[in-house]
Parts: sequence; C-alpha cells; structure tokens
Amino acid sequence: MTVSAADLSTVAEQLGRTPRGVLDVAYRTPDGAPAVVKTAPRLEDGTPFPTLYYLTDPRLTAEASRLEVAHVMSWMTSRLGEDAALAADYRAAHEHYLATRNALEDLGTDFSGGGMPDRVKCLHVLIAYALAEGPGRLRLGTEAVAMAADHGNLRGTAIPADWPTAEGLGINLDDFDFSRA
Repeated sequence: MTVSAADLSTVAEQLGRTPRGVLDVAYRTPDGAPAVVKTAPRLEDGTPFPTLYYLTDPRLTAEASRLEVAHVMSWMTSRLGEDAALAADYRAAHEHYLATRNALEDLGTDFSGGGMPDRVKCLHVLIAYALAEGPGRLRLGTEAVAMAADHGNLRGTAIPADWPTAEGLGINLDDFDFSRA
C-alpha cells in the first residue's frame, strides 16, 4: 500500500488535524477510505511515537469508543488471566508488533500499545492492529473488530463483509451494556 496526498488530505479531515508521521495506509475500508495509517516510530521533530497503527476512520473510532464504554476492555483483560492460550496469543501479538515497529526504527522500549501484553487498555489500537494485519494475528483485535462490525452495523462499509462475526467467535453482544455508549 502507499500513501498519497489525497490520502493524507482524507486522514486530515478524519482526524480534524494534520496527520503526523504517516508512512503508509495500512488498511482501507471496503468503501475505499483510508482507515488505519502506519506511522513512523519517531515523528519528524524526533518525538518518539510508539503507536505503529493508528485508527483514523470516524466510524471505527466512534465504535471503538462505544465498545470501551460498554466495558469490553475489562472483559478482555479478565479473560487474559483465565485463558493461557489467549494470553500467549496476546504476548505473541505484542512481540510481533514490536518486531514490526523496530524494523522501522528501534525506540529502545518494550512498550507496544493497547496495554499489550498484560492488559487491554485501548480498543482503538487493537482494532487498528487487527485491521492492518488481518484476522488471526491478534485474537482480541479480531474479536473487537467483529464486535464493532456487528454492533455498529459496519460490516461491508468500514469493515470487510467477510470478517469473522461476533457470534461466530462465541461473543454475545447482549452481554454488554451499551446504554451509555
């Protein structure tokens, strides 16, 4: 993928500010909009910027926020303590994230993003990572994207129609309180 002046203009509109450190569009929605950008580990002014994948599409950022308000992060974090295979998948995703970012520039830190590898702190990061890398790289990210697709009715517009479903992943959206979201 590549980033063009038109992409940067769209991302600026999405964010409401000039994007910083954009190297590439890591994910485009089925309707063609840039939605996740891959960013440089260090901004032009030298400031470290450890967020490798940054979610920009307002439909996705709004739904990630709704999922956070519905306590999806605490549900996911509690599962990390109960499911050794899930915790191992999360740690592997963390290590892959670091390796990918460090291949661009090593910041000398083991901080990745989203709370990895011990807790879930930010669904925006996990959704961006999962969309950029595809389903299967990061189980919790795959789940978060599925939940966003189904709860936010984003399947086929902001999220691929063939992305795994929440139901297919064993997630019942009725278990979450979206009344404040």
